[in-house]
Amino acid sequence: MSVASASFLVFAASQVGTPGPANMALMATGARYGLRAAWPFVAGVALGKQLIIWPMGLGLMELATSYPAVFSALKYISAAYILWLAWKVANLRLNTTDAQDRAPGFLAGLIVHPLNPKAWAMITAGFTNFVAPGTPPLEATAIIALCLLTCQIVLHPVWTSAGAFIAARVAGTGAERTLMRILAALTVASVLFVLFGGGTP
Repeated sequence: MSVASASFLVFAASQVGTPGPANMALMATGARYGLRAAWPFVAGVALGKQLIIWPMGLGLMELATSYPAVFSALKYISAAYILWLAWKVANLRLNTTDAQDRAPGFLAGLIVHPLNPKAWAMITAGFTNFVAPGTPPLEATAIIALCLLTCQIVLHPVWTSAGAFIAARVAGTGAERTLMRILAALTVASVLFVLFGGGTP
């Protein structure tokens, strides 16, 4: 088969389901606002990865090979943005009564993966390790895109629900500040691992 779709689906599930900047953002959003209010953000995060997959599959990888310095710079800019989000998470509180405070929406979710270094590395690994040479780019890209979207539709709400479940038990308690700091620390750790870990994210 031109794309090892079954093997890639296992790989994709392991990556989408493990801690990373996007999942930490989903968990923190669920903890802050609950799954129901977070649905537009969850949908944006899921679809945002498609903004990376299709350009990469249809030619961006060749550009990345030709101009590696540009993509290296983008990687660190993206990491800096995720770290800024982690700082915001660390200072969030769950027991808000501010009626003006609303969950991030679809567009906020849409940019999470394009600015997520783990997503870029994961998709690169998909094209380089699970696609046979000579596979038509459209076919390869469609299969990779479908596999990842399927995993995200299943697993992103799980992370968001986990945040809501935990928050229901710690909001307004002494553990609240600790929870948000832990989520922020996990976000930072996931970014640093992608940048300096040297392995598959």
